[in-house]
Amino acid sequence: RYGAGVVVMAFDEKGQAETAARKVEICKRAYKLLTEEVGFPAEDIIFDVNVLAIATGIEEHNDFAKSFIEAVRVVKKECPRVKTSGGISNLSFSFRGNNVVREAIHTAFLYHAIKAGLDMGIVNAGQLGIYEEIPPELREHVEDILFNRRPDATERMVELAERVKGSGKKKELDLSWREAPVEKRIEHALVAGVVEFIEADAEEARLKYGAPLKVIEGPLMDGMKIVGDLFGAGKMFLPQVVKSARVMKRAVAWLEPFMEQEKLAAATVSAKGRILMATVKGDVHDIGKNIVGVVLACNSYEVIDLGVMVSCDTILKTAKEKNVDVIGLSGLITPSLDEMSYVAKEMQRQHFDLPLLIGGATTSRQHTAVKIAPGYEHPTVHVLDASRAVGVVSALLDPVKRAELAASNAEEQASLRELFANKTGKEITPYAEANADRTRIEWREADVPQPEFTGVRKLRKISLEEIARYIDWTFFFTTWDLPGKYPEILKHPERGAAARDLFDAGKKALAEIIQSGSLEARAAYGFFPAHGEGNDVVVYEDEARTREAARFFFLRQQTMKKDGSPHWCLADFVAPRETKLRDHLGGFAVTILGAEELAKSYEKKLDDYGSIIVKALADRLAEALAEMTHARARVEWGYGKDEKLSNEELIAEKYRGIRPALGYPACPDHRDKGTLFRLLGAEELGVRLTESFMMVPGSSVSGIYLAHPQARYFNVGRVSREQVEDYARRRGETVTECERWLGPSLGYVPAS
Repeated sequence: RYGAGVVVMAFDEKGQAETAARKVEICKRAYKLLTEEVGFPAEDIIFDVNVLAIATGIEEHNDFAKSFIEAVRVVKKECPRVKTSGGISNLSFSFRGNNVVREAIHTAFLYHAIKAGLDMGIVNAGQLGIYEEIPPELREHVEDILFNRRPDATERMVELAERVKGSGKKKELDLSWREAPVEKRIEHALVAGVVEFIEADAEEARLKYGAPLKVIEGPLMDGMKIVGDLFGAGKMFLPQVVKSARVMKRAVAWLEPFMEQEKLAAATVSAKGRILMATVKGDVHDIGKNIVGVVLACNSYEVIDLGVMVSCDTILKTAKEKNVDVIGLSGLITPSLDEMSYVAKEMQRQHFDLPLLIGGATTSRQHTAVKIAPGYEHPTVHVLDASRAVGVVSALLDPVKRAELAASNAEEQASLRELFANKTGKEITPYAEANADRTRIEWREADVPQPEFTGVRKLRKISLEEIARYIDWTFFFTTWDLPGKYPEILKHPERGAAARDLFDAGKKALAEIIQSGSLEARAAYGFFPAHGEGNDVVVYEDEARTREAARFFFLRQQTMKKDGSPHWCLADFVAPRETKLRDHLGGFAVTILGAEELAKSYEKKLDDYGSIIVKALADRLAEALAEMTHARARVEWGYGKDEKLSNEELIAEKYRGIRPALGYPACPDHRDKGTLFRLLGAEELGVRLTESFMMVPGSSVSGIYLAHPQARYFNVGRVSREQVEDYARRRGETVTECERWLGPSLGYVPAS
């Protein structure tokens, strides 16, 4: 229930497993006990198959690294869905005191172990490098001891270790690569993302090869293949790949005017397959989709991107007209999940036999298995992020691998459906009991401050420089699949260089945006007389509180609690009328205008890297504006006047009160955004809602303010049909209509 897993080390009654065979034997035995006798989910099992020290001078230890890697490979194959782990630092104990050698051993070992299937490891992050950057002589000696390739491997490693103590990598910028043949220069430009010389090199190659098509099919595609291979091997990161795509587009743009035949462009030359991608109807989320498209294009796939808010008819009609090989659907908000299910059913009805890829922030393996895949008989695969897309598409377009992937995907989805069915309806508190166990609040006048004003204030042309001080940069990196907390990510041993390069580019773009004023920030926020009424919050027209102006409908947690905490509902944090306290509800909507236009200006220059940076910055500015507006609102509400918080403390929410977004965990129904927008007059800011209640432009944030000291964030989780029936009654709607909007929150299978 709490998402816990179990870690099993390769020990048994006979002691610690040292050989690959013993490691596998123990893990398989534990796997059978846990999955068949205990009923423990395989995906929540982690096997630590014992990393032991090598090069100790004891002959029996020489195979320990090789045995670990082999055991990981077999365990992953014979114990489906488990994870593997290891204490990596154990491996190099023989070389304590020599950080250069230890770093090389850990780096090379992880490189090979991850390829074998290792999922996680314990290691000093400060002692990790990049595999390709290990000096050739040192790497050879390290791999000799890792794989026990020669009888004198340990002696040779000890001897070399004496010569490579100390350290320091020095990276110098030079243009010596410009002296290489044109093919190598093009390859370097693509891998390094250098655009300055690509047109000149493309022209030189055109004159050399005699035809622009030969340049595209030759050195350009060869270079992009290297980029794809490096990314697939984890040796390049997403921002670097997108920069490579920019170089490729610039080269092709130079060559296109020389094309003798029409319609010959990079996308159709030697393409491995044609992929159609679209953000579904009602949704404008596209940063992730754009990144996936760039990565696929870098791996020689033709990508047809239909953009955002695309109807099912348009998706399927285009798929037929363009004779595509794969369809990929993306979405951010909950209603998009229903639209994806509809598209899948339509593909079945219209007899499609194409693989269907599902991606986006609210999608999941379980939802894809339970709600989407059953409507379509052909492979329907959830793709977690851009780094997985190439492998999945490659397998789906290979006849043999497609059958293997389809079988394993179907098996996993059947297991997820069974898991969901077993959980459905279980551990849900009866609705009446949950209502009786509401948040326990002793209502005091001191906890219900009176705001300086009631109604709405609108702010326009807010200083971007001021907003920028509130940016949480961590999520800027997350957009680019560079996980890690800022600023620590800038020093990460593997991702740090890419993160620093991206951060520099982001700061430069932000400075240009601030200087040019190409984006405009607007906000609306306000305070409204309100009372809690059951699980609703009633908003009144004025302080007389005689006429209802609006009502927000909330859900109550029904997850069984064993820690004594109540079953929360957002309405709990607004004083009920019977308390005689004059409470209020706050609301806000903020937006950043101009990002789409600015991003398109980069796209016209064939600069996907710049385009995505602009969109990512606009999202960060919107979130920062929401943070800044909330800080202002807390002061004007009276309870935040003495705040003196740093940006780090603001990001960590060290202040009183919350600002939950409608449509997310504490209030999963997006439709109350319509009520909020009406109260705020938000459309006057230039932001509107789609039919699925997503905000346009996408770089917008909205929500409500709750001021009580006990107000907290939570996840409503699964709810019973009894609660949905009550919710439908309160809203004056049918149960079926409410079920459609609350799909992922249902703790039961609704009638079809």
